[in-house]
Amino acid sequence: MSYGGGDKCDRCKRTVYFAEEVRSEGGRFHKSCFVCCSCRKCLDSTTVASHDDEIYCKSCHGRKFGPKGYGYGGGSGVLSMDGGAFALSVTQEEPAPPRSTNNPNPSKPAPRFGGADKCARCGKSVYANEKVIAAGSSWHKLGCFSCALCGKSLESTTLTDKDGEIYCKGCYGKEFGPKGYGYGAGAGALTLTK
Repeated sequence: MSYGGGDKCDRCKRTVYFAEEVRSEGGRFHKSCFVCCSCRKCLDSTTVASHDDEIYCKSCHGRKFGPKGYGYGGGSGVLSMDGGAFALSVTQEEPAPPRSTNNPNPSKPAPRFGGADKCARCGKSVYANEKVIAAGSSWHKLGCFSCALCGKSLESTTLTDKDGEIYCKGCYGKEFGPKGYGYGAGAGALTLTK
């Protein structure tokens, strides 16, 4: 029988009382101790994974104990299962040369401060808290990230792009889709637009 008032936390070994207790993987933890032992991210019942009496978030557990190699989040190299007899050798690629800055005019030095991306629709600066990236460009979330024809606000699942401009799926189909009888364009021959 322990005289400390409760069971001990598996992480810090101090008494954990019922009101602050988290149970997982057969252990008891303080809420503040229920964190990944690798990255210290707070855990819950859907993100916890254990190994050798330690708790990890699923991404750290997979990185540390899962399969290694190209396609498994470990970069190019050898595909293995931690000491397995089979290995697939892959040559390591040379790192790519550093990319140039996104300075549109190389004759002018890049701005030192406030070098925000420009909106593809209005040309003004787009800052991180108002930016949406679509069709390879940055857009203001409000106002500019809308269909070029009807002005309807867009989402990543409802847009299509053509020649750097964005459209809702309905307008894109009407503007660039097949025309003719049965395609909403009335009677006539079936024609495709370029």
